[in-house]
Formats: sequence, structure tokens, C-alpha cells
Amino acid sequence: MIRSMTAFANGERVTPWGTLGCELRSVNHRFLEIGMRLHDDLRSLEPVLRERIAARISRGKLDISLRLRSPEGEGGLHTDPARLRELSELALQLSSPFPGLRVDFTQLLQFPGVLQAPAVDGAALQAEALALVDDVLDEFIAAREREGGKLAAGIAERVDAIEAIAVQVRALMPAIRQGQRTKLENRLAELAQPVDPGRLEQELVMWLQKLDVDEELDRLDSHVIEARRVLGLSQAVGRRLDFLLQEFNREANTLGSKSVDARSSTAAVELKVLIDQIREQIQNIE
Repeated sequence: MIRSMTAFANGERVTPWGTLGCELRSVNHRFLEIGMRLHDDLRSLEPVLRERIAARISRGKLDISLRLRSPEGEGGLHTDPARLRELSELALQLSSPFPGLRVDFTQLLQFPGVLQAPAVDGAALQAEALALVDDVLDEFIAAREREGGKLAAGIAERVDAIEAIAVQVRALMPAIRQGQRTKLENRLAELAQPVDPGRLEQELVMWLQKLDVDEELDRLDSHVIEARRVLGLSQAVGRRLDFLLQEFNREANTLGSKSVDARSSTAAVELKVLIDQIREQIQNIE
């Protein structure tokens, strides 16, 4: 299924050490670029996360954040009462020989063992974090596919319009050729000197060959078939569609340069408009 490169997903997971939160968001980018904001206890997961994301996503500028919120009603840090009692008793013992001794609150907290963080099982917390990331990544990819489906529908609609224009131009070409032939014959008939019929026919054939767009129309038909095939693939197709669009554009340019009739010129312009619209949509496809 076609995927958009723009998406957002988030989720939370309750653990014994607090609530894990994960957020994923991405925008267009030529390649895959991953930015990370991880909780201190989860920083070692960065290589694993990069590998997991790269295994499922091929393009886009993606930002992932993993945070850990302390349980409700509990602080992230606490003091050790036993160590504080030891320090208090020591301060009383030293108050007589050192009457000017003063210790402020920040100095007290810096003393080893006074300030403590809740014990965290690092391995278990990381396992919970990876499970959460997998869940959010599933939702994130689903969001990409939903948006990609809308983009694919818009592209398919314009590919159908390109095919219709090619059919229209093909139907017009016999009349355009005959009209050009008649116009040239009328001009030659006005010449004072008669023209050799064999030479006239030869020149007409050469001139009409220069106006022939059958090959361009055939290639447009093949590009339409290929575009529909690519839109049905289950892999990243953004780059492939971008290359195919260059081929569409080449045929449209040639059709316009060979045009000698207002109708085919208008068709070439309409093709260019449709191709530009598809190009805008392709920029957002993985």
C-alpha cells in the first residue's frame, strides 16, 4: 500500500517505575533521517530503535521521543532518613569544637547517599519501552497508509485523465494530418510554377512524419500502465513514481513541440498541468 511520509502517532504504557510515553512524527525527506529524544534511562536503546525503525520505514524525517513520568503522588527523588540522622548527629558532635560550622541545603543534598532515586530495573524498563515503541510504530505506519491511500487515489485519478487525453489526441491525429495536408496543397497550388507531383508527395510525407506523435502516445500508454502497476505495489514507491513522472513529462513536452493544431496544443498543456499535480503529491510519498 502507498504510504505518506507525513504522519503522527503516540501512546503510553504504565510500568512499575512510572508511565512511559512515546511519540512519533515525520515529514517529507529525500532519505530516512531519525531524530531521537530519550529519557536518560533509555539512551542505550538508540541503536536498537534506529534498527527497528529503519526495518519498517524507508523515507522521511522522523522524530521519536521516549519519556518516563513518575507514578502519581510519588516524586522522582527522595532522601535517605538514616543518612540524614547520621549527618545530624555528626553536626551536633562538631558544633562545640566548630561553633561557626554552617551547611546549607544544597550542600547537604550533594553529600553521597543523601539524595536517592527510586531503584529502576533497567532491562525490564527497556523491554517495556521497546514494546511501547512497537505498538506506536504500528499505529504510525497505519496512519501513513491511510494518508497514502488518499494520495494514491488522487494520483490514480490524474493518471486516468492522462490516459483520456492520449486517447483524445490519438483520435484527433488523422483529421489534423489531413487538415495540414490540405493546407499545404492549397498553398502549393497558388504557386505560379507547377510542382512535380512525385516531389510534392515526397515532401508531404517527410513533413507529416515530423508531426507524427504516435510513438509519444504509445509511450504515454505504457507509462500509464506502469504507473497503475506501481501504485499497486506493497513497497516504497516514491522514487520510482518520481522517475516515471519524468518520462510522462518528456512525452508531454515532445507532444507540445510537434503540435501544429490548437487542439493538440491544448492537450499538451493539460498533460503538463496533470503531471505537475501528480508531482506535488509524489513529494509526500514514501
